[in-house]
Amino acid sequence: MLTNADLDHVLGLFLLREADSLHLHTTRAVRETVSKGLRLDQILDAYGTVTWHEITPGDDFSPLLTRNGQASGLSWRAIALASSPPFYFREGSGEGAQSIACVIRDERTRGLLLVAPDVETVTDNLLSALREVDAVLFDGTFWSNDELIKVKGAPRSALDMGHLPLQTHSLKTLSGLPARRKILLHINNTNPILQPGSPERAQVEAAGIIIGRDGLEFEL
Repeated sequence: MLTNADLDHVLGLFLLREADSLHLHTTRAVRETVSKGLRLDQILDAYGTVTWHEITPGDDFSPLLTRNGQASGLSWRAIALASSPPFYFREGSGEGAQSIACVIRDERTRGLLLVAPDVETVTDNLLSALREVDAVLFDGTFWSNDELIKVKGAPRSALDMGHLPLQTHSLKTLSGLPARRKILLHINNTNPILQPGSPERAQVEAAGIIIGRDGLEFEL
């Protein structure tokens, strides 16, 4: 499932090119971007069978099936987010959902998980879902808006790249949510919250927010 077309989100598909078959779920806009901007269709088709499934954001939940088409016990729905085409495909139309958040529901416990790794702004639909779920995996890419400018002299800010900075935006939003688990993911290696003992990390932890790590487990 491709929630957006950023390079660090889709390049792993090239490592899966030799699978017997791939089922890819994404929006029409994201498929157009990776197909025209990266020739993803053409490359993967040369190795095996690729089946694309179009995601249509909406309010209704659909069963999340296993690879063999059986019920998994989970259902899900997609939320369209405000977004722009990625930097490598700026000539794209920008129409349609270039980024989505997913709400996944455990049909046994009725627990709700929201996954949003690429957030440019908190829309009304997204905020409504954030207030309803039991756990959140949220875009923690940058701490400050000028982070890459200070560290690398990069010409673009966090907001220019389509990511809400924690310091001035998403930290306040997340800290006010009723969810039992609030977890940051997609954290850039320049983000000071990754450094143990940093004041930025202390602010995040004081707000009751977990800094995501490999192997992290929790229950809904």
